[in-house]
Amino acid sequence: MPRLAATAYIEQPWRIHELAREFAVEDVWSFRTPGAGPDDFPVMLAAMRAAGGPVKQTLPVRFLFAIRWKLGALLGWDKASAGVGERVASLRDRLPSDMHAACRGPDDDDMPLKAVYELDMESARELANKTVHTVMHLGWVRGANGDYELRMAVLVKPNGWFGRLYMAAIAPFRYLIVYPALTRQWERAWERRSR
Repeated sequence: MPRLAATAYIEQPWRIHELAREFAVEDVWSFRTPGAGPDDFPVMLAAMRAAGGPVKQTLPVRFLFAIRWKLGALLGWDKASAGVGERVASLRDRLPSDMHAACRGPDDDDMPLKAVYELDMESARELANKTVHTVMHLGWVRGANGDYELRMAVLVKPNGWFGRLYMAAIAPFRYLIVYPALTRQWERAWERRSR
C-alpha cells in the first residue's frame, strides 16, 4: 500500500475539489487492483461493501474503533449536535445541479461515514464530530502499470486546536494499524470480487 504525495490527489480533476476547498489533504493512498479497467470503479465499490466495512476488520482495528467510540461517548465528541447537518453543513448541500440526481451512494449503519455522492470514477463520504469534519474520497485512476487502481484521500477540517491535536494523536494508529488492515481488506475484496 503505497502512501502517495498530496499532489497525486490534487492534480486529478475530481469533482470533490469544488466542494471541499477549505479541507486539508491529510492522507493519500493507492490500493492494488490487478487487471482493473476504466469501468471497474462500481465493481470495486461493490466488492468493498461485500467485504463488510469496519465491522469486518481485524481485531486490533475493531479494538481501536471501540476505544474511540467509547471515548467519544464518554467525552461527548460524537453527539448528534456535533455532527453533519448540525455543527457543520453537509457537503451534499454544496452539490452542483448536475450532480444532484444520481450522486448519493448508499448509506450503511455499520459505516460511520455518510454518502455525499457516488459517480462513475469517484465517490465521497463524510463524518463530523467535535474533533473534525472529514471526507473520505475514493477515486479510480490509471496506475503506473496501465491497470486502474483505487486511490483514497482523507480530507480534514479540524475543529480548532483540539481537532489538530486529535489528528496528531491518532496518526500513529492510522499508519501502523488502521491503513495496513484497510489495505489488506480492500485489496482482498478486489481479488475475491468474482467468487
